[in-house]
Amino acid sequence: MTAGESAERIPAPLRAEALEQLLTERGLVDPNTLDAVITHYEIDVGPLNGAKVVAKAWTDPEYRRRLLDDGTAAVRELGFIGVQTEHVVVVENTATSHNVVVCTLCSCYPWQLLGLPPSWYKDPAYRARVVKEPRKVLSEMGLELADDVQITVHDSSSEVRWLVLPERPAGTEGLSEEQLVPLISRDAMVGVARIEAP
Repeated sequence: MTAGESAERIPAPLRAEALEQLLTERGLVDPNTLDAVITHYEIDVGPLNGAKVVAKAWTDPEYRRRLLDDGTAAVRELGFIGVQTEHVVVVENTATSHNVVVCTLCSCYPWQLLGLPPSWYKDPAYRARVVKEPRKVLSEMGLELADDVQITVHDSSSEVRWLVLPERPAGTEGLSEEQLVPLISRDAMVGVARIEAP
């Protein structure tokens, strides 16, 4: 067994913790700075920015049109500008078509909109299987789609970051943009979940 093979058997969180400790001990990383970056993406950003984009699209038909025509420009209108939002393409889920996002090569992901990528998104099994058998993978993740719903898988890359505009749930028509934001999940904006009415 090689060193690489033995490292693969150690869970990723333990490897990350060991690497952080080693870099900290050698003075290469300030743990406070690292914690601040993680907190920023987990709590301050999280999926909140993306949820604001979706809620605006649900309540403003003109913004929705602009978002679907030019995701990058529409996202910038709300001030979400960064290296992960330079080329954003938005696709819309409907009653008859469902979009799901994957990055088959690595884990390209619009951090500015969705926060830190979940571990399953980076998992090689998800990255390989969702392309070949999306309906089965979505079902395993708890999302059952009717047989007549067409599924399209979009492959994110360093050139294009995909964002799913989830279908607005029935019963939310009277809710304001601000009331809608907490309902919108990161998983729905990746396409592996639906948004349920409150």
